[in-house]
Order: sequence, then structure tokens, then C-alpha cells
Amino acid sequence: MPKNSKVTQREQTHEHVVTASVADLLAHEEPLDYKSSSLNVGGPAGQKGPTDSPEDDGRPAWNNKLEYILAQVGFSVGLGNVWRFPYLCQKNGGGAYLVPYFILLILIGIPLFFLELAVGQKIRRGSIGVWNYVCPRLGGIGVSSLMVCGFVGLYYNVIIGWSIFYFFQSFQYPLPWSECPIRRNGSLAIVEPECDKSSATTYFWYRETLNITSTIADSGGLNWKMTVSLLVAWFIVFLAVIKGIQSSGKVMYFSSLFPYVVLFCFLIRGMFLRGAVDGIAHMFTPKLEKMLEPQVWREAATQVFFALGLGFGGVIAFSSYNKSDNNCHFDAVLVSVINFITSILATLVVFAVLGFKANILNEKCVIENAEKILGYLNSNVLSHDLIPPHVNFSHLTTSDYAEMYTVIKTVKEGSFAQLGLEPCLLEDELNKAVQGTGLAFIAFTEAMTHFPASPFWSVMFFFMLINLGLGSMIGTMTGITTPILDTFKVRKEVLTVGCCIVAFFCGLLFVQRSGNYFVTMFDDYSAGLPLTIVVILENLSVAWIYGTKRFMQDLEDMLGFRPYRFYFYMWKYVSPLCLIVLISATVIEMAISPPGYNAWVQELAQERFQSYPPWALAMCFALIVVAMLPLPVVFVARQFNLLSDGSNKLSVSYRKGCMMKDMSNLEEQDETRFILSKNPSEAPSPMPTHRAYLGPGSAVAPKDPNSLSPSSCYGTGYQMATTPESD
Repeated sequence: MPKNSKVTQREQTHEHVVTASVADLLAHEEPLDYKSSSLNVGGPAGQKGPTDSPEDDGRPAWNNKLEYILAQVGFSVGLGNVWRFPYLCQKNGGGAYLVPYFILLILIGIPLFFLELAVGQKIRRGSIGVWNYVCPRLGGIGVSSLMVCGFVGLYYNVIIGWSIFYFFQSFQYPLPWSECPIRRNGSLAIVEPECDKSSATTYFWYRETLNITSTIADSGGLNWKMTVSLLVAWFIVFLAVIKGIQSSGKVMYFSSLFPYVVLFCFLIRGMFLRGAVDGIAHMFTPKLEKMLEPQVWREAATQVFFALGLGFGGVIAFSSYNKSDNNCHFDAVLVSVINFITSILATLVVFAVLGFKANILNEKCVIENAEKILGYLNSNVLSHDLIPPHVNFSHLTTSDYAEMYTVIKTVKEGSFAQLGLEPCLLEDELNKAVQGTGLAFIAFTEAMTHFPASPFWSVMFFFMLINLGLGSMIGTMTGITTPILDTFKVRKEVLTVGCCIVAFFCGLLFVQRSGNYFVTMFDDYSAGLPLTIVVILENLSVAWIYGTKRFMQDLEDMLGFRPYRFYFYMWKYVSPLCLIVLISATVIEMAISPPGYNAWVQELAQERFQSYPPWALAMCFALIVVAMLPLPVVFVARQFNLLSDGSNKLSVSYRKGCMMKDMSNLEEQDETRFILSKNPSEAPSPMPTHRAYLGPGSAVAPKDPNSLSPSSCYGTGYQMATTPESD
């Protein structure tokens, strides 16, 4: 024991020693062995055992590495890969869009994904516990993340409910959306006018599935079919997460792998469809001039951001159940690459099928307009001399029609508009951009009606959507339940049941007849801006408050190797700058875009943009405010010591050889004095560092507990309890 230690001084002055004090008890022990002792910020204290591994803290763990990887893949690969990425690719220059997307995946996606994996694995807590310890004043990050997870989970499971409804409707031949319904009026049979003006699949979606109202102000009451589907969806989620990772890990074997089986089956089938090559060629024909538009880069950054599930808390929650020496860098790169490849695969499938659909619709257009031309020829409106001699109306090709159309347009230039002829260009059909529910429930379903054995392909497609959604929902629910279980001592099963019941009743908002409009509202406002702010605060709290050098050293101690210097610069400078630009662009976009929604007008059988009424507009901004409110509230509360820093929520255990002294029930002052030998205001770091990391390319300095003293939320320096100097 050093002569200048506080305990020695008390012995020399015959000061009364409180034997219950942990610091005094430990003072009479052998000097600490640096390598055999550890500060474990982990699970339940009081667990005895000879090992000092953090895995002995009683926290659940993945059965194997494959389950964990499948869980992360299932969470990151979701419905957006199927119906958002292909749309953005088509809208923003085809193959040229892949360039900014890949660049931003390297600059933002992988570094921030790696950061979330690392902090979750090191601290072994959910989002609330992690950010309470990295910087207590920014502990609201975890609460905001949980709030966003709640909002997204509410409407995301509604989409799974829609997929479940279509799944069961697919067990029919012909498919119920393959033809327009016939309305009978006595002996007269007519096609449903609303369906005749739109299409069979559009009518089935808006009228049979959603039974949608014309405005958001008209709720129309509950749609019982969608209510039952939502109940089934929440029951499936409940079964998947009831046992935590022990149950969800098993589910991931199927829900993460089955979508790839379906995508490959659709790709092989799609390649044999007429027109599939046209769709794929249109998709990947690069429009390089698009790369110069800022909007393309903003949408690419947003897609990268949401594709990996950054900020939701699910990534941190999943990684918190890992072994402390797991190679999370490899995991980050692997999952990011799988996500990117999945998006490319889904894009190939979507545009192979949409190319087939475009050819079908183009041929239909040619036939309808050829009949018009025949009518004009028979009524002498057009002269037979205008028709090229080689044209055969019984076997009319698209090229023959294009030639006729050009001749008639040239000759009848003055009165051509009155003829009502359409050009019937395949390019026009391929340029009709469709995304989201319009792609999955209208465009894709219409294409599948032309498949041989269409019910089989429809069942496979919607079963794939259910599994894609389920994988994302498991990650979202884990991002909610894990921080709560870490913070409060509640039974996992009770919490899961409670969350699912509350979520179902809140989700009734989305299964009204006007529910689709609320799904759009939540999708636009509850996640985008709040999540971006959450992620930039995560980045800043680690890189600028905790310290990038210190964090890099922690990673070297944890992984056994020093991460590439690339990450140092990304975390410190590039990623925060990109996120600030993204936030600015998002705010500007929200400011210049009128808030509103596309309402289905039954009389016109088409969508029309409508502005939100005042109460709905207030609801939009309330979603943003509620999601971000924990950030300033927690900051102010901890700034003025109105709220505990949350560190006493974690069990801090000291191990020495086979001995462990439980500190979870000690008074806060004794615990702080034991860890720091300083003021309670100097909070300990959960990421112990043994030697200084001086930046990229620098040599490792000798061990000096005072050399790593980055500015933190409460103090600027400390001595670790794992070093002999900290007695």
C-alpha cells in the first residue's frame, strides 16, 4: 500500500475506520493484480465465481454467432430494401444512384454501425444504459431512441397485418384482385365504375382491403378485417420475442433466411418472363447527370441511414448480448455488405417483374389504340393510304404501331389531338415510379396475376414480406424491451405481454378506414428527423465527449487489435459533418414541402394531394417534439442535479481472483469513493482504458491513468479501479 494513501494516513492519525466501507475493506487486502482484476459494468451483482469475464454477469447471451448475425441481418434488411431502394434507384438515375449510395455507405453507414455495435457490446446494456454511462447529460439519447422505436413499431406492424391479409387472400384461383367485380342491377351486369376507372389491383387495395375514406378527417370507423390482421400480427411478434433472444434467435433462422429463398426464386422466374430484360436494362442504365443533383445525395444518405437501423436501439440491444471479445468490426462490415447486396438483389427482382408488367400494359395499349385506328378507317376519318402496306392489324407489333402513329401524327397535325391516340411507348411504362405500398400491393400484385400458377407466387411473395417485416419488428421490440429490462426489475414475459397489448390498442388508430393516412403521417414525421438527431448525438458523445482516441483504445483492448485509422477520422470529422448536412437538408425539405397526404378520391378513382387539417398538422409536429423531448429534459435535469446520473442502475462488481464484493447495495457515496477516490461528480467510465491511444499512426504511450482525460460531462480525469494507483 503506498504511503500516501488515504487509509494509511487514517491509520497513522488513529482516525476511526468504518469497517463497512468498501474502500477500507479493500485497503487491507493484497495489492491489486492489474491483469486479474476488473471493473465489471454488467449484470446482477453478487454472483460468485473464479472467472472475471463480463459474460458471467448473468446477462442472456446468444447461443451462437450465427443467431446473432441473422438477428442483425433480419433487423437491417426489411421492407425498405424491397420497395424503397428500387424506387430510389429508378428515380435518381438508375445505376448512377449506386455510386453515391455506396460512397455514403462507406462514410456514414459502416462507421456508425460499427460504433453502435461496439458500445453495446462493451457496456452490455440497452440504449438507455449505454448513453447514461457514455455521457449522463445526454442520457436522453436512449429514451428518444426508445420513443422512436415505439412510434415506428406501431405502424410497421400494421404493414405486416396488410401482408397477412393478402397472404390468406392468395389461396384462391383466380386471385381476388385479378379482375374487376361485376355489379348487377336486375338483368344488367356492369363493371364496378371505380374499378373500371383505375385497375383491379388498385380497386382491391383501396376498396376491399383498406375500404378507405376520402379524407383523413373522416375516420369511417374500424375496418374489422384489418383489425383482425393487426391482432394476428401482434400475436406473431409476441411469440417471437416472449423469451427475448432465446426465442427470437430461433425465429431468425427462418425469418432472415426465407426471404432470400423467395428473392432468388423470383429472380430465376423473372428472368424467363417476356420483357424482364427491358426492365433490368432500364433500371441499370446510368443517368450520370443525376449524380450532380444534391437531392440524390440526400436521399442516398437517408436510405443508408435507415437501411442499417441506426439510432433505433435494436443494433445496440442485440450487440449487448455478445461476448466482450466478439469481433464487432467484422460484424459491422458483414451486415452492411449483406444489406447492400440484398438491396441490389431486390432491385433486380422488382424490375424484372415490372419490365414484364410494362410489356403487358404496352401491348394492351397498342391493341386498344389499334382498334381506335380501325374505327377511324372504317368511318373514313382516316385514309387507308396512311397505313403502311406491311402492317397487319391481326398481328400488330409495337414497332408497326409506332410507325403508324408517327405517320398519322405528321399528316393530321392539326386535328391529331382530337383522335385521342396514345404513343404506347415502353419507356413511358417503365418510367412510372412506384414505391412503398403502391409497389407491393398494387404494381407487384398486378404483375403476378399474369404469372402461371399466380396463387403460388402470390403466397410466396406475401409470406416473404411477413418475414421481412417480422425480422425488423423483432429488432424494434428488442430496442424497446432491453433498455426497460436493464433499468427496471420486471419479468421479461410480463413486459412483453404488456407492450404488445398496449401497442395493439394504440395501433387501432391505423386500422380505421382512414388509417392509411395516419401510417403515412407517422412514417414521414415520427422517425426521420428525430432519428437523425439521435444518431448525430451518439456520434458526438463518443467522438467528442468521451473521446475518439480513448474509444479507439477501448476497441483495441476489447477486440485485440487496433481498428483502422479510417474510423478515427470518420467518427471525429466526416460522419458528424455528413449528418449535420443531412439534418439541414431534412429541415429544409420539411420547410419547403407542404405537409399533406395523398387521399383516394372515390368519385375520380385516383389519388389527390390534400393538405393536413390544423389538428393533423399539430399531430405531425407533436410526433417530432415527443420523440425529441427526452433530450433537453434529461440534459437540464442532470445539469441541475434534479435526476440521478443513472450509474447506480448498473451493478458494479469488483473481482479479485475468486473473490467478488457486491457493491450494488452500498450507499452511493461509498461506491463513488471506492471507484474514484474523488468527488461523486466525477462519474466513472464504463469503458476502461489501460493505455493512451494518441491518434492515428501514433505509438502507444506507457500506462498512465491520468493521460486519458478527455472532457466529459461531469469531470476531466479519473483513475480506474482496475489499476494499483486507484486504491
